[in-house]
Amino acid sequence: MERKVAIIGAGISGLLACKYALSKGHRPTVFEAQSGLGGVWTKTVEITKLQTPKPLYQFSDFPWPDSVTEVFPDQNQVLEYIESYARQFDLLHHIRFDTKVVSIDYEGASSEVQKAWALWGGTGEPFDSKGGKWYITIQDTKSLSTEVCQFDFVIICLGRFSGIPNIPEFPQGKGPEVFQGKVIHSMDYADMDYATAKELVKGKRVAVVGLQKSALDIAMECSTANGMDLPCTVIYRTEHWSIPDYQPWGVPLAYLYLNRFSELSIHKPGEGPPLSLLATLLSPVRWAFSKFVESHVKHKLKLAKFGMVPKHSFLQELSSCLTSTVPDDFYNRVEKGSIRLKKAPSFSFCKEGILIDGKTETLKADLVILATGFNGVKKLQDIFASPSFQDLIAGSPDKTVPLYRECIHPRIPQLAVIGFSESVANLYTSEMRCRWLAELLDGTFKLPSIKEMEKDIAEWDEYMKQYSDKNYRRSCIGALHIWYNDQLCKDMGWNPKRKKGLVAELFEPYGPMDYACP
Repeated sequence: MERKVAIIGAGISGLLACKYALSKGHRPTVFEAQSGLGGVWTKTVEITKLQTPKPLYQFSDFPWPDSVTEVFPDQNQVLEYIESYARQFDLLHHIRFDTKVVSIDYEGASSEVQKAWALWGGTGEPFDSKGGKWYITIQDTKSLSTEVCQFDFVIICLGRFSGIPNIPEFPQGKGPEVFQGKVIHSMDYADMDYATAKELVKGKRVAVVGLQKSALDIAMECSTANGMDLPCTVIYRTEHWSIPDYQPWGVPLAYLYLNRFSELSIHKPGEGPPLSLLATLLSPVRWAFSKFVESHVKHKLKLAKFGMVPKHSFLQELSSCLTSTVPDDFYNRVEKGSIRLKKAPSFSFCKEGILIDGKTETLKADLVILATGFNGVKKLQDIFASPSFQDLIAGSPDKTVPLYRECIHPRIPQLAVIGFSESVANLYTSEMRCRWLAELLDGTFKLPSIKEMEKDIAEWDEYMKQYSDKNYRRSCIGALHIWYNDQLCKDMGWNPKRKKGLVAELFEPYGPMDYACP
């Protein structure tokens, strides 16, 4: 039976959700607030490149073209690849561009009845036979006119890295309002065309707050614009294992972290006593792999020389989904002086620039760029009209966003979230989730009880906290790609073992093409 499915966002997850909904005979409509598709890839810093090696970041049925020879394609190449995928599978006419979803509101069973449910939606089915529907209020971003549309199911594909910037809070009189220069977020910088961004930083004393990928890229651009005459200052709180390449000491990183053997050394959610014992016995291997990568990064980037050796392990970095590649020449520029690194547990603003706590000297600046990330949870909450659903989707502040299989909230009916939970290779993971969701909508399998789903969510939360430690971030499957995909495969009735032979199954890295066929 054809069902109307609303998909919010035309990034990678939204396109995949559309494609696989169509494959099951449903009628999807994708709402995209921007004029084009691609999500975070529509606007980036000029020098930004793909963070994941190309073989791990591709659609299982649509490989990269031979014309793209780089291992880490740039923004234009990635965007063209995504657009080609949409054209190949005829997805464009299902997308309503320049259409912002203002809110979504569920009309069906009362909140009292919902609280008494033992199964998702009361029956465990993705669609409500008694007439439960989602009403979506949309706005044309050009005419500002609004309308309300009705759907049988909603898939939220908003992502975490856009929309609502994460702005640090400051005491009264010590925030950006007292600074005589300009303060912007990295989102504002990325939204500019390349020429405007260059003009903004040219000839200015720039401070960039943050040490993740966008901060490093922006610092590089500022360094290129101003050289050693006006060095760019990077203010950071915690050192990170930003890697120079995916070949530590010549060994592909995938052989250390993306095969079954490596995952045997990790304690997994829902594992039985034998696997738990094996993970304990293999803990020296887990430690050795992490130290092996760390030694390569420290040697190649000369981290000790710059006081940039992290106090946590590389495995913790990977398990937190914080791993990124450092731009070429970044630490050479630090050495030469066109980029300066300043550690600051906290800081505040003054008239002339920035005051780092514990320091008496003012860091003078004309422009401060906050590369401090995004408030993805708030973005997710704000899409719901219902305050109770807003509270449910956010969950507890000290736990992961409570999604079963990182897709379904046990107590919100007829709705899925794709692309919020992170992984080392987000496209690859989103495709698996969309295939799993399509089979759920098709009735291939049913979800367990709400109680069982909440127990599974809690077990994954414990895993994330155990291996991320102080770098714990909400919603990241980290170093358990294969174990996670195994659960999806079992639900769908697929054989989770995708390799030929025991040796290959244990030691060959897993990637998107291993899941090309059911």
